[in-house]
Amino acid sequence: MTKNDKSFKKGDFIVYPAHGVGQVTGVEKDSVAGFDFEVYVVTFEQDKMTLRVPTAKTEASGMRPLSSDKIVKDALKTLKGKAKVKRTMWSRRAQEYEAKINSGDLIQIAEVVRDLHRAEDQPEQSYSERQLYESALDRMVRELAAVEDIEHEAAREMLSTSLAKKVAA
Repeated sequence: MTKNDKSFKKGDFIVYPAHGVGQVTGVEKDSVAGFDFEVYVVTFEQDKMTLRVPTAKTEASGMRPLSSDKIVKDALKTLKGKAKVKRTMWSRRAQEYEAKINSGDLIQIAEVVRDLHRAEDQPEQSYSERQLYESALDRMVRELAAVEDIEHEAAREMLSTSLAKKVAA
């Protein structure tokens, strides 16, 4: 993509890998150490956080527009798949899950949700497993809600339905 293809304007919803879905609230000129540059001002409402990303660094930072409908469908299909159970040490798996969550890629986040999801009749999760699961689920809910233009609760319900179909399959 050329630099112009990646430009965002005020009001656009974006995904920042380490923080999830945010909204561009403006483009400002900033000056640091004598250098002038433009920054996107991105607000993450749920986290009550504002991030300033230099316009020249959007691609390097991984900032991207919301996922397309096709990617959302693929992510929901991923949830319905069979969980991949790895027999490696938990600390290694936790690092892999964390990396997938922070990748900002909706499909990878869906894989984490799928792999860590526990049905009612399955054994209890450890605290750290539950934390990673909640983090991945929250990222998915936020992006799904923004893409489909629905409330967070409706998005959470959609994900629950997809996960329930996985168990029934």
